[in-house]
Amino acid sequence: MASNRIGRINEEIQRELSEQLRRLKDPRVSQTGMVSVTRVDTTGDLRYARVYISVLDKSQEKDVLKGLKSAAGFLRRELGRTLQLRYTPELQFLPDDSIQHGAHILEMLRDIERREEQRSDGEEESQ
Repeated sequence: MASNRIGRINEEIQRELSEQLRRLKDPRVSQTGMVSVTRVDTTGDLRYARVYISVLDKSQEKDVLKGLKSAAGFLRRELGRTLQLRYTPELQFLPDDSIQHGAHILEMLRDIERREEQRSDGEEESQ
């Protein structure tokens, strides 16, 4: 039951932070292409939240994370004001490479598919 509550809190934090990122004035974040909050993992005691960030332009990822880390206090205060939790978690921003990892897996699957098609075409020609 507690994990269900934490899951709902994670979703609310993710939704709220996504909204706040659009209004953030730090140029390292606001002038970057697309910045997304992909996942939030909050500890059971609500003291810490790992916020996973995906940046469309990977060359700007470090700058975006620096900007978010410098704005973490502001973002935490805003979260506390809107979510009204007993404890507002300390935000830790981390890069999320799951989209890149998924694209890599998809490319590997396509390679396997191409090889199987070539193999089946070669078998048909030999018959």
